[in-house]
Amino acid sequence: MTKRRVVVALGGNAILSKDASAKAQQQALRNTAKYLVQFIENGDELIVSHGNGPQVGNLLLQQAAGSTDINPAMPLDTAVAMTQGSIGYWLQNALNEEIRKSGLDCSVATVITQVEVNPDDQAFTNPTKPIGPFYSKEDAEAQHAEHPEFTFVEDAGRGYRRVVPSPKPVNVTEADVVNKLVNVGIVPISVGGGGVPVVREGDRLVGREAVIDKDFASEKLAEQIDADLLIILTAVDYVFVNFNQPDQKALGEVTIDELRNYLDENQFAKGSMLPKVQATIDFVENTNGGKAVITSLENIDGFLANGDGTIISKSVVDAAK
Repeated sequence: MTKRRVVVALGGNAILSKDASAKAQQQALRNTAKYLVQFIENGDELIVSHGNGPQVGNLLLQQAAGSTDINPAMPLDTAVAMTQGSIGYWLQNALNEEIRKSGLDCSVATVITQVEVNPDDQAFTNPTKPIGPFYSKEDAEAQHAEHPEFTFVEDAGRGYRRVVPSPKPVNVTEADVVNKLVNVGIVPISVGGGGVPVVREGDRLVGREAVIDKDFASEKLAEQIDADLLIILTAVDYVFVNFNQPDQKALGEVTIDELRNYLDENQFAKGSMLPKVQATIDFVENTNGGKAVITSLENIDGFLANGDGTIISKSVVDAAK
């Protein structure tokens, strides 16, 4: 069996559902770990990334509610680092527990990861990244009245959420650290929440008020560490075109040119499937023979056993390999 280097990106919504308590999120991650450990059992080198949209939004609300002059709320980049640490702590323990149960010989380490962005990225003047809980229109208006500096938009038919700037990643600063951990048999948890957004000012890295999309950050990390496979997990087993229509179609093996045609048709929802599709195209295009997969957490065994899921390759020939 050929050993593959696999980056698996978990969504923040897969960690937190309706119950935002630490106990509920820890239990969700224990369930998640049962699926992820299959890659290690398969002989793959596993790197895990995760989102934090719900968690960082909730943390900001908690901070805003309790902020005082003596004990002020932390800035957004620091809140991203805080949720990297908390989710990494939970996931690291869950994976280590499942690894021990499976009799495997490896360990897990969380890397607090900084991701460089362009200070002139237009995203800083056009916030698009949804964070925090979903609201009804009335509740979103009430939140905006209480926090006029917040921007709320309707999110893919699921309700209203706060949006913040989401610049594109240009460099994962700890990619070399992640690479070294993988080389010695450690499973890294990296670019949590898309990584802490920073810009370089001389020899310093300075945080910015933003949340990087975890799919794009995971793609950049996978590219920098020469991953063979980028797997982006979502709520469905396959990417669909004409989604929720009578003629909807699941995509199995698909090329990046085919996906681009679907992008031109506006087939994928912003803030939902669109960034996942764009990130997989970037990875396949920018690597030599790399493939990408979009599927659900629950379908990992189906993917490993039968290749189920949407598998993105550079060409039809590559898909057949």
